[in-house]
Amino acid sequence: MRFVCNLLWVAVGSSFVSQMAFASEGATKDPYTSIAAAFAIGIAVVGGAMGQSKAAASALDGLSRNPQAKVFVPFMLSIALIESLVIYAFVIAYKLIS
Repeated sequence: MRFVCNLLWVAVGSSFVSQMAFASEGATKDPYTSIAAAFAIGIAVVGGAMGQSKAAASALDGLSRNPQAKVFVPFMLSIALIESLVIYAFVIAYKLIS
């Protein structure tokens, strides 16, 4: 139920983002590209947040089982890779709008 509520908030938030994109004059010829870009960002952010939470939970679980483990560098590397995918989605959505 919580996932559905979060997904609903993303959909509502992305609709406001697409309206701001429509405010720019002459940026796109197709009005649906702005909506597609907004949904792409929303889905990428939800997926990235879920991936980061799973990575953090696994790192803390591994650290609690073995306190001498060196999990900081692999954890930060995985978080950076997950976040880079969200940034790539933002860049692609920005290219779709402009």
